[in-house]
Amino acid sequence: MPDFVLEEKFGDFVVGIDEAGRGPWAGPVVAGAAMFKNRDANPELTAMLDDSKKLSAKKREKIYEMLFEEAKKGNVLLGIGEASVEEIDSLNILQATFLAMNRAFLHLNFDNPDMVLVDGNQIPSTIKCPCKTVVKGDAKCCSISAASILAKVYRDRLMQKLAEEYPYYGFEKNAGYGTKLHIDGLKKYGVSPVHRRSYKPIKEFLEK
Repeated sequence: MPDFVLEEKFGDFVVGIDEAGRGPWAGPVVAGAAMFKNRDANPELTAMLDDSKKLSAKKREKIYEMLFEEAKKGNVLLGIGEASVEEIDSLNILQATFLAMNRAFLHLNFDNPDMVLVDGNQIPSTIKCPCKTVVKGDAKCCSISAASILAKVYRDRLMQKLAEEYPYYGFEKNAGYGTKLHIDGLKKYGVSPVHRRSYKPIKEFLEK
């Protein structure tokens, strides 16, 4: 379970960052950023945190709402950033992810954290302050876990809205990943404006 051991190692003001949506064939990539200003504020919330992939959608939604309640009280700072399909296609997914991470970081409106902890093994070149990577950080570090859930829930909600506009691909169920329903939609209706044209499966549909 995640804890604050890493945060305590690096100082009082430590930001966690994670992303959601690098793998899907459609929709933006989203990053979350979280900094607990008061790590003792809500033990119920921190006890619920975990790798977002291990949590049910219902539990992620609950944690998401609790995070914003704590943000209103000033106990946590939250930031969300996106990089569009167009940016993914023009930059590549890694650089677009870094762009989304920097936007999430900037939305915290906190200029000089002691450290930024980034899930994974690559430091975003876009963030101009001390950074460290944490492999599987969303299962180890409360700040990264919170950022992970923030990004995941925000992106899932966004994909549900896109499903209303483009109802043929099952975005509300697959979040843009290449499921059978998604592939069937592509075969019947073709590529939509929110598909990532630089991705190999989408390129193949465009060539057909």
